[in-house]
Amino acid sequence: MLIRDALRHGAAVLAAAGVDNPTLDARLLLAHAMGIDQAALLLDRDAAAPAGAYLALLDRRVGREPVALILGRQEFWSLDFAVSPSTLIPRPDSETLIEAAIAARPDRGAVRQVLDLGTGTGCLLLATLSEFPGAWGVGIDLSPDAAALAARNARALGLSHRAAMVCGDWAAALAGRFDLVLSNPPYIPVDDIAGLMPEVARFEPARALDGGPDGLDAYRVLLAILPWLLAPRGLAVLELGIGQADAVAALARAAGLGTAVRRDLGGIERALLIETVR
Repeated sequence: MLIRDALRHGAAVLAAAGVDNPTLDARLLLAHAMGIDQAALLLDRDAAAPAGAYLALLDRRVGREPVALILGRQEFWSLDFAVSPSTLIPRPDSETLIEAAIAARPDRGAVRQVLDLGTGTGCLLLATLSEFPGAWGVGIDLSPDAAALAARNARALGLSHRAAMVCGDWAAALAGRFDLVLSNPPYIPVDDIAGLMPEVARFEPARALDGGPDGLDAYRVLLAILPWLLAPRGLAVLELGIGQADAVAALARAAGLGTAVRRDLGGIERALLIETVR
């Protein structure tokens, strides 16, 4: 099988399976099967392709396994993160939280202690530390596998000396206060999970998706503890599901916290900024 034929075949198979972006996915999978990047793949379309390895990867994608899990990697904030079935796959929408933190704290020296609750791959914490060079941080996840993966990502990115990854239940084991608290909590109403795209519903961890009956269970927990976690003039940035901004902001105000909303590139209210009112 030649590269050009492999790409054509892969795109057709994936399109027939209802996969979004079948041409791109076919290219990514073939490059992975060959151990090269996409640019090298397209230099010589008449070169031979490893048919067996490539077809096996296509079968996994036809089964709707996410490309990131097949490749074992995902880019976030221009950084490379290892991913696994133990964590959510980092998404561009979540970069809104990093943008919001930078905009709210333009003096990079003002942030010294960062906390990421439900750290997953560690993407929020590690991307933040890459932008705030004088800061150190703690990432907490209920899953031991997720905490271990986040620690591996910290080492791979050269940030392990500034990041500690801990297995724990939210902030139960913490006693300190933080200048910046980040979280992408579970926010999907439990009855909606089965109707999500199969890449999410079947392959991403339910514990990282399930926000309870109304999708707000995790926010209730977080907003109850944020007043005790934020340092004076501290900032928290929480990711929001579509249509949740008003409800989560009301919970924050009831806890005596000030709020503002930042929209993502699609215009969706994606991040809630929360500050202590002092």
